[in-house]
Amino acid sequence: MANDHVMILGVGNLLFSDEGFGVRVVEELERRYSFPENVSIVDGGVLGVSLLGVMSEADQLIVVDVIRNQGVPGDLYRLEGDAIPERIRAKNSLHQIDFLEALTLCQAMEKVPVTVILGVEPEDINTLSTELTETTKNRMEDVIRMVLGELERLGVTCHDKGADDHVSCNPI
Repeated sequence: MANDHVMILGVGNLLFSDEGFGVRVVEELERRYSFPENVSIVDGGVLGVSLLGVMSEADQLIVVDVIRNQGVPGDLYRLEGDAIPERIRAKNSLHQIDFLEALTLCQAMEKVPVTVILGVEPEDINTLSTELTETTKNRMEDVIRMVLGELERLGVTCHDKGADDHVSCNPI
């Protein structure tokens, strides 16, 4: 797995408060860490089905997004396997529906990446604002640690741009 193409894909709309959470997380990951050549960081925005070609290149796909799951704002989620379609249907966001379609279309290309979705229950995805709510902003470090934990599980090491040596991506 350490040589698989691993893609970290942040999705969401930066113009609607917490809806931009996934993109903000991948921006922060890219700012703080250097990744091996087999890891790509992608700002997927709200491209949905347009991401099909990019997603099909990955062997392992780590998606970061907000997930509406009837929980309390700030609840963290890790979805994989059969849990993905069920939870995404509850999203109420067009980019999430398009993302599910893109993942399904990968099957037609016979290149379905092993997918994990990491996210947080949003507080507000309706207000026109480029700022995350405090609740969601306070969970960003937790989700970054979740992403780094997934990378470690896949045998990927990265370089902390603030350190001199290669370190495990998991800061714990």
